Amino acid sequence: MNSTRRRFLTGISIAAGAGLTGCSANSDDGGGGAGTDAPGDADGSGGSGGTHEVGYGDYRTTVSASTFPDKLFIYAVQTGWSNWEALMEGFENEYDVSLNDDQRSSGEALSHARQNAQNPNHSAMNGGYTFGVIARNEGLTQPYKPANYDKVPDSLKTDDGHVTATRRMTTAVIYRKDLYEEQDIDPPETWEDLKQEEIAAKTQYQPPQAAVGLAGALSINNAYGGSLDDVQPVIDFYNEVKRKGAVFAGNVEQKFSKGEIQTFVEYDYTGLDLKYNADSVSEDQVGVRFLNGPEGMGALNQPYGYAMLKDAPNPEACKLFMDYVLSKDGQRKFFDAFVRPIRADELETPEKFPSQDRYEGKEFQVDYGKLIDNQESIIKEIGQGVGLTGY
Repeated sequence: MNSTRRRFLTGISIAAGAGLTGCSANSDDGGGGAGTDAPGDADGSGGSGGTHEVGYGDYRTTVSASTFPDKLFIYAVQTGWSNWEALMEGFENEYDVSLNDDQRSSGEALSHARQNAQNPNHSAMNGGYTFGVIARNEGLTQPYKPANYDKVPDSLKTDDGHVTATRRMTTAVIYRKDLYEEQDIDPPETWEDLKQEEIAAKTQYQPPQAAVGLAGALSINNAYGGSLDDVQPVIDFYNEVKRKGAVFAGNVEQKFSKGEIQTFVEYDYTGLDLKYNADSVSEDQVGVRFLNGPEGMGALNQPYGYAMLKDAPNPEACKLFMDYVLSKDGQRKFFDAFVRPIRADELETPEKFPSQDRYEGKEFQVDYGKLIDNQESIIKEIGQGVGLTGY
C-alpha cells in the first residue's frame, strides 16, 4: 500500500449527492448490535477478549472471541487497494485477529469461490457489488445483515441480507501532469483525447475481468453511445488504442510513479490517493480527470460490497469484521484514502475530496440488475473482441 504522509479528515463537509451514499445518520457512537455504530462487547470486557454483540435486526447475536482464528480469510481484502491495510490493522488492533492479504480481483475471487464451493476456505466474498450478487444467485453465499445495515441504500443491498455495499468509486483518468507538460501534451478533456498517439502509447487499462476494469470499459462504452446490450463501442475504442501501444494489465502504480506509464484508467480513489497520500510521486505530478465522450457521460459510479459465504469457516469472526467495515471507524478509513464510503453523508468529507460539481454531468450509473444478468457475457465479449488473454 502507499505509505501515508498526510490525512485530510478535517475541514469542510461536502454533500455526498443523490445515489452516492447512505441514509441520514440516526445512530450513536456506542456499542455494537442493531442500530448502533460499531461492534461492541456484550460483557463489557473490550479489546480482543470476551464476547461481542454483532448484527442487525433478526441477525443480531453474540459472538465469542474464543472461536476467533489467528487469521481470517476474506476474498480481495488486500493491501494497496481501497485502504484495506488501514482497516485490517484497525481490526487486528481492536480484536486481535489478523486478515489474510488476499491479492485477487473480484473476478478471480468469484472464480475461486466457485471452485471451492463444496469446501470453502474463505469466509466472505468482497469486491465489486455485482460480483457478490452473482455469487448469491449461484448459491455461494448465506444471509447476514451487519450492524448499520439500515444505513445502506435499499438499492445497494439485497433484501435477503446476502449482499451489502460498503463503498463506491467513480471511473477516472489519472495522468502525469509533469510529463504531459514536458512533452507539450494537453490534459485529456474527453475520452477521444486518449486516442492520440502520444497518449495511447503510454496508457494502461485494467482488463474487464476485474471490477475496476469492467467499470472502465462500461464508462468508455457509454461515452460512445453503447449500452449493456451493445459493447461494440468500447471494443472498437480498445482495439484502436491497443494498436497505438496501450496495454491491458493491473498493478500500474509503480510504473506510473517511474513514468513508464503516463496515463491509466481506474477509479478516482486511486488517483486521489496517489496525489495526496503517496510518497512515490508528488502532489503536483498527478492529475485526475472525469471524462465524457462524443455521445454520453463517461464516468461510471461503481459500488463495492461483501457477502458471507455459505458454509464459511470462522463465521463469528467474519460477522465481527463485516460489522467493523460498516462502523464509522471503518468507513472513515475508506475516506482517508479518498474512497467514498457508503455512509459518507454521516462523516466529514476529506478536505481534498473533489466537490460534487466535478462529477455532475459526467458520472452515471447503470441498471445493476441488468448488469448482473449480462456481466459475464459482457466481460467475455470485450475480452475476446480485443484479443486479451484468458477470455
